[in-house]
Amino acid sequence: MSADGKIALPSREGVRISNDDDLKRVHELRAACDAILVGVGTVLMDDPNLTVKKEFARGPNPLRVVLDSDGSSPVNAAVFDGAAPTLIATNTSCTKTFRNAEVVRCGDDQVGLLSERGVKRLLVEGGSTVNWSFLRAGLADELVVFVSSFIIGGHSTPTLVGGEGAESLDHAIRLHLKRTTPLGDGALLEYAVVR
Repeated sequence: MSADGKIALPSREGVRISNDDDLKRVHELRAACDAILVGVGTVLMDDPNLTVKKEFARGPNPLRVVLDSDGSSPVNAAVFDGAAPTLIATNTSCTKTFRNAEVVRCGDDQVGLLSERGVKRLLVEGGSTVNWSFLRAGLADELVVFVSSFIIGGHSTPTLVGGEGAESLDHAIRLHLKRTTPLGDGALLEYAVVR
């Protein structure tokens, strides 16, 4: 995120915020995870590959998981390129199918779905609504965020965590700062989520 907590431009256009040192770290982390999860908003805004880029890290591509309740992912999105296994989680009324992807129609409470598929380490790459939902539901163990050395600004610019937010400070998600590491011209903040 930018130094002021933004993850895109005010127009909602995705931009590269990470520097090369952080990109290497992210791809090493991807290679060490069983699955990467994003929401459909990230697919629509950034069209990510969600794979391990070999110039940054070595390792297998993890399962790509997209939360897309109504099946609005474009059929030509990068996650359907066949480079890695892909799972699209939709609601039970969605009938859409996607090439190179398994569609799982889920009810409201499908937390164990990935665990049943052998996923032990899940990397949630957002966006802001998905980040909030995982933190709010108590499904995140840690929050690791790279903070760049620039400010984007904007009243409605997407931030690291969105959603409806905490109703009071008593309901805020509590974190414990484990480590701060300078990384190129930015800093990596590593937090444990307090239960």
